[in-house]
Order: sequence, then C-alpha cells, then structure tokens
Amino acid sequence: MERKRRSWKSKRFRRWFLRKQKKTDQFRLDEFSDGGEDEEDSTDNSAVYSTETDPCAANDELRVFVGTWNVAGRSPVGSLVVHLDEWLNIRNDAVDIYVLGLQEIVPLKAATVIGAEDPTEATNWNQLIGDTLNNKYGGSCPWLQPMVHPINTSDDVPPISNRDSPQTTPFPAKDSDRYRLMANKKMVGVFISVWMRRELLKRYDVSGVKVCSVACGIMGFMGNKGSVSVSMSIGGASFCFIAAHLASGEKKGDEGRRNYQVAEIFKRTCFQRLPEDGDKLHPLTILGHDRIFWFGDLNYRLYLEDNLARQLIKEQDWRSLQQFDQLRRELERGGVFQGWREGNIEFAPTYKYSSYNCNRYSGGLPSRAGEKQRTPAWCDRILWYGKGVKQLSYFRSEIKFSDHRPVSALFSTQIMKSANTNTRSPVVSVPTTFPAKTPSTIVNEMDSEEAATPTLLSLIEKDVKASKASRQTTTI
Repeated sequence: MERKRRSWKSKRFRRWFLRKQKKTDQFRLDEFSDGGEDEEDSTDNSAVYSTETDPCAANDELRVFVGTWNVAGRSPVGSLVVHLDEWLNIRNDAVDIYVLGLQEIVPLKAATVIGAEDPTEATNWNQLIGDTLNNKYGGSCPWLQPMVHPINTSDDVPPISNRDSPQTTPFPAKDSDRYRLMANKKMVGVFISVWMRRELLKRYDVSGVKVCSVACGIMGFMGNKGSVSVSMSIGGASFCFIAAHLASGEKKGDEGRRNYQVAEIFKRTCFQRLPEDGDKLHPLTILGHDRIFWFGDLNYRLYLEDNLARQLIKEQDWRSLQQFDQLRRELERGGVFQGWREGNIEFAPTYKYSSYNCNRYSGGLPSRAGEKQRTPAWCDRILWYGKGVKQLSYFRSEIKFSDHRPVSALFSTQIMKSANTNTRSPVVSVPTTFPAKTPSTIVNEMDSEEAATPTLLSLIEKDVKASKASRQTTTI
C-alpha cells in the first residue's frame, strides 16, 4: 500500500509539473507573439519584421524618404525650386524624415578637390530644401530668418574627439516650421542633409546625432570620391544614413575599384563617443546600427554591349536588363554588400543623359560631335540593411537638371514609443488570462521558475529512488 501511495504521488508530481511547464511555455509564447494575424505577410520580400530578434519591437510606424541625385556641379538657382517639389514628392504630410544625398554639388576640378572647403553650395541646397519642405505647408522657412550663427559645413573645422562634428544649423525654429534640419555634412562634392518633422522631437527621444566623412578618391584619400554619413538614435532604434559617390568607369575591372571603396567606407567610418553621450551607448560603426540606408551615385554599370542595352531600354524590359547589372550581381553573390537589400527596379537607367534639359541618352548611333559615349546604367541606387524595414516605393523623377535623374525610395520602419519623458508603451501584448506585467517582472518570474524547476525534479527523483529501494527491500 505504501509503495502504491508513493507511485501515485510520483505520477501526480509529473502531471502537475508538465501542466505547469506547458502553461508557462504557452505564456512565454503568447508574450512574444503578435498573434499570427499577419503570418502570411511575413514572407514579403521587401520587408523583414521579427519581434523576437529585433531589439526594437514594432510599436510605431516611422516613414523615411531617402533620395539621391548627382547634380553634375550645377548650383541650385532659378526654377529648380519647382523641380525639388516634384523630387521630394510633397503631396501630404506622411513623411517623417527626409534624408537627401547629393553628389557633385561643386564641379570636381583640382581647385575644389585640393582647396579648402567652401560651404556656399551646401548652404544654397539646404536653403532650397528647407524652403520646399516648410513653405509647402504654409510655414515660414527658417532659412529666410536671420540666423544667430553662420552655418558651418566645412571639413577643416577642428573635429570633436578627432572626428567629424555634427553640422546642424543653430537657427531659432518656429512653431510654424514643419521640418527641422537635424544634420548635414559636405565633403567636396558629396553632401547629405537630414530633416525631421518637429512633432517627432516631442514624441521620441532623439539623440546621438553625429556625422562622419571618408575620402577615398584620388590616391585613396582625396575627397572627390567617398562618403558622408549621419548617425542618430530615435526612440531606442539607431539609424545610419550613408551618402556615397564611388569610382566611375565602365571598363572591365572598374567594378573592383568600387568594391574596394565600399570596403574602405565600411572600415573607416567611425562615430566616436562624445562627452555629451553620457551613459548612452550609441553605435560606433556602420554595421552597429539597427537600420542602415546606403545611397548615392554608386556608379555600378552593365555587363552588356551598348546597342543591346539600348534595345532593352527601348523595349522597357527592365527585368532582362537587371540580369547584367553589376550591383545586382554583387548583392546576389554576397560580395561587398552581403545581406543588403534593394527594391525591384522598375524604371529606366538614370545615367547618362546627353545634356541638360534633354531626354536622350548620351552616345549611341548616330554619334554626335563632342558627346561622350556611355552605355546607360543604373548608377544611382538606394540599399538598406536591418530588420523592421519595409520599402513602400522605389522610383526616379524626371528632372532634366543634370546628366543624372534623381532616385528616391520611401520606407516604413517600426520603432518603440519612447517620449522625452522616458515613458514607454508596453513592447508586447499579454494574454487576457494573465495580468499585465512589466518586462522586469517577466524576467524575474522566468528566473524564479528556472530556479524552482530543479527542486521539483529532485522531488520526483527522490520519490523514484524511494520506490526502487522499497522494491529491493521487499525482494530481499
């Protein structure tokens, strides 16, 4: 009878333990599950969402507009302001952040490459961008107001911590201004300008705004080619924006120079810690960020003869043409951009057009005197890396201002709700059968469960050993 009672207790312990473990596992699964309603959408090739692996679980949507344009050394004067409205796609207030990268904002001549930085053209472009973004909404453009300090976009300013300092503009913002300039950086002809909706500054904790430039042009260290980057953290998620201008050329082997420059930018881009960072650990390298966007005149060409390329363009057979694209092959092979993504290209090559205000590609037959022979190519590209990013659109604009056409992409990304008051919304939803718990409570309970588990197992093992001992005694 005693042996049966012990056996019954062992079975009871086992059943109780398994039920408890099953309930705990179900609770943990529900804690970190989004309910599975959008299970089929997770296979979308333009988005990667994962609340389990993403450090910033999906809470709030942030829309980011990324644009790149090689302006061929032309100054933004005259009627270009109308064209910027078309490029920035200002139709509503859906965009939260504008990130614009320009190449060749000055002519790439010896005087501009070797000489001291001149901030004039960077100021002109920022003024035009700010005017377009803010006046479109009826607000007064801050660039039209007197500034307390002159804007500084020079690379020869003494850097903070032996590295580039953020080149933000200290103008007094007004309540009517829709967008605010967060950072900008110029290196010879490469330029980046980041604008954010003012409401976001109140809603999220925005910090760690830093810039960096990498020159890898002539002799490997001149600024005619290279990158300018901006790093910033928004609501707990870190963002990195890289505007680049890589080596030109369509001869065999030129793509190797571009690959080398990409590797150099990865290696040499560094966002040094600053005293004002305090205890916040902002990323130091490009790949240390959660969401990364790389864009610019990357100059990758086509492995295709000129006449065949033009024929496919005439037929608008973009899919066939992409099979010969150098950058697409690099992405497929996992070369310099291993793991990076690009949206489907459904527009004509953006380079090289014959002249300003012209819709005809340079070169071809019949040849024209003084015109460069260039096979059309998708030189202007936008790539991204990181989880929680979805590309909503990828397009080119028909602005005949230079021999390139601007390329733009609109992204949707998820970030945590984190206001400046340090109040946070729950990261995950708990089942209705359980009381709401903070993340720390969940972790403590999991730890206590794990600590209690050996005790339960030891009781079962002890009971089993007692049963065996009883049987042996009975046998003897």
